[in-house]
This record gives sequence, structure tokens and C-alpha cells, in this order.
Amino acid sequence: KIVGPDGTVSPTPFLNITTLVNDNGGEQGLLGLAFDPEYATNGEFYIYYTNGTGNGASVVARYHVSEDPNVADPESDELIYTVPQPASNHNGGDLDFGPDGYLYVGFGDGGSADDPWNNAQTLTNSALGDMIRIDVHGAEPYEIPPTNPWANVGNDALPEIWASGLRNPWRWGFDALTGDLWIGDVGQNAWE
Repeated sequence: KIVGPDGTVSPTPFLNITTLVNDNGGEQGLLGLAFDPEYATNGEFYIYYTNGTGNGASVVARYHVSEDPNVADPESDELIYTVPQPASNHNGGDLDFGPDGYLYVGFGDGGSADDPWNNAQTLTNSALGDMIRIDVHGAEPYEIPPTNPWANVGNDALPEIWASGLRNPWRWGFDALTGDLWIGDVGQNAWE
């Protein structure tokens, strides 16, 4: 929804993706939204949500605003990145553009207790337990920034990964003054 400076709410939602979102589990649903740094000229924004049935999958999609600046075009969705979820918790939940112009997306470790699939310590097969960094302004659907840690190392690591070893980076952001990335992650049992 769009809320005006005086607190009034626009009667028409900016975007309604209720039919796409799986919000049956504890940490599923619409998890994040980020407007492209060039939104004023390209009208693009990105959403992060859980879809499907059961545990579903984490999805990053690009949308465009319609000719009405207060309404997005629901038919403009382009899937950018999808990660199947083995459990309904630890689905992560944030995405944002960094000062470098790249899109960062944090994924939880896949849920359950004690990371039974060892996702946060594994750099292959899945982005679970990692933060990816991708260039959505290059070739479709994205390009790998050449400065990603595993972009050019020649092993089986996913080149999209920018940071690994995360449990559930549910909220995070870039410091406006320093550009530092601050991550709100979780622990287990004694530290949560």
C-alpha cells in the first residue's frame, strides 16, 4: 500500500501478490522489497518472497511500475533467483542494493535446528546460509560481479555467493555514512 505524507492510504495497492505467496509456515511470506537505485528512470523494483506449497522456495523477482506511478504492473514479473526451501523456518528475508549498485540477497540456512544439511558451511549446490551479490543491470537475468569472492576461483562454489556461514539474516542494511553492511542474524538456544 502507499501511505501519503499526511497518513492517508491509497485505496489501490501498489502491488498485490497474495496468490503467489506461501505464508503457511512460521517464517514464510513476503520477506523483502528493494527499489532499484535507478527507479526514477527505469521503474524497476525487486521483491523477495516464499512461494509454492509446503516448504516452498525463496524467490527474487523483478517488477516494473505501470504508467500510473502509484501502481505496479503485476504482469511484469521476471524471476531472477529461486532457492528451494527444505523447511518452513530460516527463510532469510531481506534484499537491498549496496553502495556498489549490486543487489544483495540474504538466505537463511534452510531451517530446522543445528543446520542439519550443513548449508551454511557449504558453498556448492545452494545459496542457503549465504548472502549473494548479483548485477541485475547487465545481461538477463543477472551477471556475477567479478569481485565476488568465488567468482573466478575455478571450483564448484556458487559464484553468486558474497558471504557464507549465515544462520538466518532476517534483516540487514547498509550504513548510509560508511557503506558498512550490518546483519541481524540469529543464533540458537542460548544466543538467539
